[in-house]
Amino acid sequence: MSGNDVAGGAVAEVKTYEVRTYGCQMNVHDSERLSGLLEGAGYVRAPEGTGEGEADVVVFNTCAVRENADNRLYGNLGRLAPVKARRPGMQIAVGGCLAQKDRDTIVKKAPWVDVVFGTHNIGKLPVLLERARVQEEAQVEIADSLEAFPSTLPTRRESAYAAWVSISVGCNNTCTFCIVPALRGKEKDRRPGDILAEVEALVAEGVSEITLLGQNVNAYGSDIGDREAFSKLLRACGSIEGLERVRFTSPHPRDFTDDVIAAMAETPNVMPQLHMPLQSGSDTVLKAMRRSYRQERYLGIIEKVRAAIPHAAITTDIIVGFPGETEEDFEQTMHVVREARFSQAFTFQYSKRPGTPAAEMDGQIPKEVVQARYERLVALQEEISWEENKKQVGRTLELMVAEGEGRKDDATQRLSGRAPDNRLVHFSKPDQPVRPGDVVTVEVTYAAPHHLLAEGPVLDVRRTRAGDAWEKRNAAEAAKPAGVMLGLPKIGAPEPLPAVTPGCGCD
Repeated sequence: MSGNDVAGGAVAEVKTYEVRTYGCQMNVHDSERLSGLLEGAGYVRAPEGTGEGEADVVVFNTCAVRENADNRLYGNLGRLAPVKARRPGMQIAVGGCLAQKDRDTIVKKAPWVDVVFGTHNIGKLPVLLERARVQEEAQVEIADSLEAFPSTLPTRRESAYAAWVSISVGCNNTCTFCIVPALRGKEKDRRPGDILAEVEALVAEGVSEITLLGQNVNAYGSDIGDREAFSKLLRACGSIEGLERVRFTSPHPRDFTDDVIAAMAETPNVMPQLHMPLQSGSDTVLKAMRRSYRQERYLGIIEKVRAAIPHAAITTDIIVGFPGETEEDFEQTMHVVREARFSQAFTFQYSKRPGTPAAEMDGQIPKEVVQARYERLVALQEEISWEENKKQVGRTLELMVAEGEGRKDDATQRLSGRAPDNRLVHFSKPDQPVRPGDVVTVEVTYAAPHHLLAEGPVLDVRRTRAGDAWEKRNAAEAAKPAGVMLGLPKIGAPEPLPAVTPGCGCD
């Protein structure tokens, strides 16, 4: 019996899906869950290169933080309207933070949308799609509180060798520029045992790098009443055999305590990398932002981290042109950048976000002033990034081979990988084959502001279980039949992970 046959000779319908993701690492992780839910319900992922609107189900996982997020969404929905008119069976779903915020507005502005769901009920997507199909009307269902922790839902992970692991959702902070707490709710922590069980299951599948994920990751424990829960979690990850790299994002300076620094320094598989948002170097602006630390506290954390982990690469987020920011305030940000010597900074020009207190503040800065300050900050950070990267020349590094990180790799006959501190390194192809997830040892020969080169011969290649997992997954993808039966949605915990045979990212 073929994959498209069912008992009695009827032909099962094959439906494809596409998930488009906007915004932060939390959304990326949620999209993996959405893909897993759809595949659990019998949909198949649309092949790479599928044209606009050719998938049977298109899901937009939206962001309400990025600039012009709503314009981008409605522009994309508008382009799909005529396509959907020609394909009556096609369905469009909108989820994520913008859906949580706008609710009924989406269907009013784009009545051809079939499903609108929020950040708290992503597990309902397959049921809502089926209900919209049967009832032939839009389904809008926005839960105001979390129905199921996202990590209990099925998943289709984007990587075979590296994985996100969510440890908390929501945020207890009240930053005046951020709408995330209103959309994702108060912080809710997972139990440590559940987190470690998921990590162990991932490692059993071949994953060798995990990133612990939370809106305010190092506040973990506030919901379960343990102020040192995050450092304990890092140390517990250190005892999981086969787990080579542990990262986390994004911490808040307010909750960055000495026990976390000690756990980072003393746990071998916790990587020497820290992404810690600054937002502003001015105490006045930080107060207006309701950020509960000041410049001295922030630089003190940097100093402690560097003392404990000398080779740590520290990255940050900075907002330029927050309401009321003076030239003196901006110079304080420049001062912190010079002192902290970030390996990289993600810099943003402030823009109003409807629903946030900052949008109503006096002292909104003219666009041309914000642009000029932004350009000065970027120029300074580029200079520092290059200087810091030059210090890497001559170092011997172990890289985890990455997939799709070097856009020019084919033209240059190179491969790409990530160093322990997460720097991107392009290296010469070795004579023997290497796979994403494998580990190579190289010597850095050249530095640019945003990447390193290792132009000499690869010193060592270590084939890993993560590389085996990547190879196995690619073989399985290639062997998939053209379609599968579209069955009833299956909601809830995923099936137990298969045993592996021995030897196989709002801040």
